[in-house]
Amino acid sequence: QLQLVESGGGLVQPGGSLRLSCAVSGFGLDYYTIGWFRQAPGKEREGISYIKVSGGSTNYTDSVKGRFTISRDNAKNTVYLQMNSLKPDDTAIYYCAASPYNSDLDLRWYDYWGQGTQVTVFS
Repeated sequence: QLQLVESGGGLVQPGGSLRLSCAVSGFGLDYYTIGWFRQAPGKEREGISYIKVSGGSTNYTDSVKGRFTISRDNAKNTVYLQMNSLKPDDTAIYYCAASPYNSDLDLRWYDYWGQGTQVTVFS
């Protein structure tokens, strides 16, 4: 099985930046896609970005385009989410997840999930 551990969350003022990390570990299982998701209080979990592990292609949901950047370091088995120009509406628990498929942001494709890291954007 794969294990994913998020880090880098915290409290930041509007307009500020954070970089989240997702460390992936495991043996014997391949995965194609790492996605970032978030869940705000009272809302459903939302896919915000993914990256393909092999080729590095990326995708973003409209609400974060131009502000968030996903990247990966395959040698370190780590995926990053650079978040700039943060807004109060970005406040949520952020999760990374791994899919063995060539997946989009539908969370049904993701079989392995981290525990989440809290991001709070507040003045």
